[in-house]
This record gives sequence, C-alpha cells and structure tokens, in this order.
Amino acid sequence: MSGLLYSLVKIVVKTGLYGYHKKIVVSGLENIPKDKSVMFLPNHQSALIDVLLIATDCNRKPYFLTRSDVFKGKFLKRMFSYFQMLPIYRMRDGRDTLSNNDAIFNSCAEILNRGEALLLFPEANHNLKRSVRTLSKGFTRILIRTFELYPDVDVQLIPVGLNYKHAAHFPDEVAIHYGAPISAKSFYDSKDLNKTSFDMKREVSERLKKLTVHIPNDRGEYEMILYRLNVENADFLNPVLTNEKIESYFHEEQRLSNDIIPRQQKRNLFKFLFTVINFPVVLIWRIWLKPKVPEDEFMGTFRFAVAILFYPIYIVLLFAVLSMAFTVNVAVIIVSMLILINIGLVKFGL
Repeated sequence: MSGLLYSLVKIVVKTGLYGYHKKIVVSGLENIPKDKSVMFLPNHQSALIDVLLIATDCNRKPYFLTRSDVFKGKFLKRMFSYFQMLPIYRMRDGRDTLSNNDAIFNSCAEILNRGEALLLFPEANHNLKRSVRTLSKGFTRILIRTFELYPDVDVQLIPVGLNYKHAAHFPDEVAIHYGAPISAKSFYDSKDLNKTSFDMKREVSERLKKLTVHIPNDRGEYEMILYRLNVENADFLNPVLTNEKIESYFHEEQRLSNDIIPRQQKRNLFKFLFTVINFPVVLIWRIWLKPKVPEDEFMGTFRFAVAILFYPIYIVLLFAVLSMAFTVNVAVIIVSMLILINIGLVKFGL
C-alpha cells in the first residue's frame, strides 16, 4: 500500500507538470545507472519545481536533501519522511543546529552504500540567473563521509542541467539534460581531502556549464548578454547552441550594443480567454497567493501548487453545478471541452 500511494502521487504530480508546462524536454536518461549508487547534482533555479521535474522523470526513487525549516510539526515530518526527504541544516537555522548534519551525512552515506539515489543542489541556493554559481562543498562532504565509512562503494555523479525558457512565467517550457556519469571514487584521495573536494566541485561545475545555459558572471556583461539573447529569441532549451552564441558575442568587435531594439510583443488574446474560462482559479492566484510569493524563484512553485490543488476542485464543482442546471451528459460535454481548450491554450496558445 505504501509503494502504491507513492506511485499514485508521482503519477498525479507528473501529469500536473506536463499539463502545467507548454513543453518538457528530457534527454540523457540513458546516462543514469539503474543498479548503482547515484547522486543527482542539478543547477537550481525554480525552487520545488526543479525537484519535482527530476523526481518524476529520472527513473530512480531518489532521497532529497531539504532545508530543515520546512520540517515543522509531526504531520509534515511524517509526510516528508515518507517521500524520502532529509533535513539539512544551515547557518541561518542557528549555529547550534549544524551539528545535526553529522547524522544526516551518515544517513546519506548509508543510502548510497545501499545502491540508492540521492538528489541535492550543489549550488546550495536557488537563483533565476542563467549562470552556474559557485558550488558548495556540502555534496563533497557527503561523498567523503561515504568513502570513509564504506571504502568499497563508488558513487556515480549525474550532473543535471535544468533549462527554463522563463522560469517565473506561465506557461513555461523546460528542458532537463542528464549528463554522463562521473565516478566520484576516481577523485577520492584520503591523504588530501581538500584536493578531493576541489577537484569534484570543479568537474561537476564544468559539466553543469555545458548542460545548462551559462552566462559568465565574471566578465561584467551579464545583463547585456541576457538582453541580446532575449532579443534574438535564443533557444534556452538548447544549452549547447545558446552557449556557442554567448561565446561568439565575446569575439565580436561590437558585440553588445544598447541600440538593439527588442521585438514588440503582440497582445495575446488567448490569455484573456484563459482567464475568463478559469476565472475562479485565476482569481485565487492573483488576489490571494501571488502577493505572498516571497521571491520570483518561487513563482513557478506557488503557481503550480494552485493549479494542481484548485483546478481539480474547480472542475468538480463546475461539473456538479452544470449537472444540476442541465443534465449529466451536458455537464460531461462542457467540462470535457473546457479541459481540452485549456490543454490547447497551454500547449499552443499562451
């Protein structure tokens, strides 16, 4: 029963994600070992959406390292534990809580020793910038602890590039690229743990910069490069081509000009239609929840939560009202048409 519930939730979330996004492209699944210890290491842009996209499509059942401040109350702790989420403690949680990470690292080492999968974000924070940020040493500490406790285990590191077209917009498009596995054991030197950590971080960082659109931050032209990519309608779902375009800018004599005129966007009447036919759900989002979104990085997560929680309720209530006002057959026809129109608007209109 326990496994069945997990599978049902996964199906519901995956269906919701594919209905919420205009396009989801997944590549590199063949790079994920099915019978070895795996650590997924993705870049981090869109809060919980990043986790859900990987968890529903990676063909493994990963454990997740999650910020400890969400583990509040017995119910949430049980729920998060059921979905294989482990708390990780940060300085902002209080210096005295950091000692709890020692037990968590031991648990992670045991998970990897069992040949299971672990997912954590090596950047240790989220940001909408299209740049791979400096990696934290947290994931390397877990790997070193694993090799210290279980010398015979090798862990396959899978860098994951998450590429959104516009992470804070709806509907959005996203591409998830799974990179070739990296043998963590090949970097391990018990006599020089600093070098071990440095080499691991460098290798993962370089791989991520190829799997996701990466605009270097150290050249001082991030905003202008991003501006030009948007104007030229760059394909953010294809990091290889877009990164080549970025590199070409640095070789142009007049590479970044303020005279570039952005294309004017036409008013999309489909958005008006979408708002009208989904007015109650749109109202809940705009009036109640959207003002509470703390950061743009959480925009997609909060919006998706509204969609997956309130849209089914809206459909059921609409069906009930139409059944009483007309007949069940009429209600089925109208509700079915509404669902099909919504799918068409998300995939092709908006």
